[in-house]
Amino acid sequence: MALPPGSLGLPLIGDTLNFLQDSQFAKKRHQQYGPIFKTSIFGQPTVFMRGQEASLFVLSNENQYFVASFPASTRALLGPLSLTVQTGANHINRRKLLYQAFGPRALVGYIGAMEDITQRYLEKWEKMETMTWYPELTNYTFDVASKLLVGIDNGSETVLGHNFETLVEGLFSIGLDLPFTKFNKAKKSRNLLLAELEKIIRDRQQETPSGKDALSLLISGRDDEGNSLSLEELKDQVLLLLFGGHDTLTSALTSFCLLLAQNPDVMAKVRAEQQQFPATEPLTLEQLKQMTYLEQVLREVLRLVPPVAGVFRKVINACEFGGYEIPKGWSVLSEITQTHQDSQLYPEPDRFDPDRFSSERSPKPFSYVPFGGGLRECLGKEFARLEMKLFAAKMVREFEWDLLPDQDLNLITIPIPRPRDGLRVKFRRTTINS
Repeated sequence: MALPPGSLGLPLIGDTLNFLQDSQFAKKRHQQYGPIFKTSIFGQPTVFMRGQEASLFVLSNENQYFVASFPASTRALLGPLSLTVQTGANHINRRKLLYQAFGPRALVGYIGAMEDITQRYLEKWEKMETMTWYPELTNYTFDVASKLLVGIDNGSETVLGHNFETLVEGLFSIGLDLPFTKFNKAKKSRNLLLAELEKIIRDRQQETPSGKDALSLLISGRDDEGNSLSLEELKDQVLLLLFGGHDTLTSALTSFCLLLAQNPDVMAKVRAEQQQFPATEPLTLEQLKQMTYLEQVLREVLRLVPPVAGVFRKVINACEFGGYEIPKGWSVLSEITQTHQDSQLYPEPDRFDPDRFSSERSPKPFSYVPFGGGLRECLGKEFARLEMKLFAAKMVREFEWDLLPDQDLNLITIPIPRPRDGLRVKFRRTTINS
């Protein structure tokens, strides 16, 4: 059986530089080769696959044909004990334990603090009047993540926050451990972060568990054999949770702010829905569930600009897809962005249309995968959806914003999508519900 079409590029580095520098890398090759092609990135022959059937095949064959795989730089920076790099039964066991921090009861307990931090930032932005939003949202999501995951106030202003930014910059870099490379700087930041987290964890282990944040739940959590997480594993897992609860959310919220500013008709509908809810009362989970149009808008934001472009898997058993052989030992990249851009699944895929997600038009399973799918679907999915919805509801009902002229709104896509100029806006309070 033939290998997929495509080229493995240069010796050793393959097509890695093109992949990292060209946001249209996959799109161009799909136009040339079709829905499946081969290349070589991060020192590994890799098959790129897009479409609903490809997502279903890759994400539902975990441990049979595929196991999770990441570039060496990502593995080194997230750490050997991180849930991300676990496989098989060990992954399932650990995932169950970590889920305790993201179950329905835990989420209800997070709403109050999430709303307080959101309100503080909205009032700060109102005073600023004009701002570059992406770095502000980076601080906002880190403050929410550090409070609800680790119990730290104003995390973005701490050593933890500063080192975290450097770590993220190196996550999807070429893993050259030389002075002044992104990877080298990120490795140093990881060591500083782990030292800081160790202090926090040791202090918390001496206290009575509060259950008010994820760390407290993880310290008291036990697996099926009754074992608790070791200090080393707690550090790696908390680092992963901070990453998951911060960077991808920053990208999603930035895209929401941009797309609503560009689509005033959608903004008007979201505002109209918000008028059903009393603006002076704290938000509840029940109210958030009733915001069905806002839910459609957020789903369409994640379709159009998914924060994670695709998921890597390593091939543990040779398999066949679409008439091509995928050899054992290769990698596959199941593409989220390109699947969401498939015009057979989503007519006029570049158009922002929240009605795609109305109750009459729900997408096929595995055609909408912003959080991945199968055994490794994003653990913090409901935490992310809660934060997005709460932030969006509070902001739309109290404030309005306009894009400032003369800025580059094209997206940088690696490590996560964000506008090149950081999204510059004019921000002010609205008179709705007053």
